[in-house]
Amino acid sequence: MAWTAPRADRDYVPPVADERQMLEAWLGFHRQTLLGKCAGLTAEQLKQRAAPPSGLSLLGLVRHMAEVERGWFRRRVNGEDIDFQFSSDDDPDGEFDHVESADAERDFAAYLAEIEAATRAAAGHDLDETFYHTHRKADMSVRWVYLHMIEEYARHNGHADLLRERIDGATGE
Repeated sequence: MAWTAPRADRDYVPPVADERQMLEAWLGFHRQTLLGKCAGLTAEQLKQRAAPPSGLSLLGLVRHMAEVERGWFRRRVNGEDIDFQFSSDDDPDGEFDHVESADAERDFAAYLAEIEAATRAAAGHDLDETFYHTHRKADMSVRWVYLHMIEEYARHNGHADLLRERIDGATGE
C-alpha cells in the first residue's frame, strides 16, 4: 500500500492561559492544521502544483515550514550553527522548487522532527529574551518569533486550504 500523509488531530487551545501557554497552543494548532490539510493524500497528490506559474504545493509548504521552524527557533533563537535542509543561499526556494524528486514520507518525518527540535530549542528561552538578526540588522524577541510563526502558519494554511480543495475537493478545518 502506498504511503499517505498521516492523520492529524488538532490540540485544544485553552481560552484562558498564560502568555507562553497561549502562544505555544496557537502555534501547535496551526502546525496541526497544516498537517491536517495534507492528511490522507499520496506523495503524488502532495506534489501537485496550485496553478501555473505558481510553484506552490502542499509538500512544498511542509518543506518550507520545516525550514522556517529551523531558521527561527534553532538558528536564530537558540543560535545553532546548522544549515537548512531543503534550501541554501544558492537555491533559496529549494523547498518549493524540488518537490518532484522529493521523498514525501522522509520530508514529513523531517518536518515533524523539526517541530520537536524547535520546541526544545525555544523551551530554554524567555519570551523577553532577544537575539540579533544579522539580515534584518535588528534585535528581536522570542515573543516576536512566536507571533511571526503563528502569522506564517496562518498565511500558509490559507494556501493549503486552496491547494487541498483543488486536489480532491476537501474543504474546512
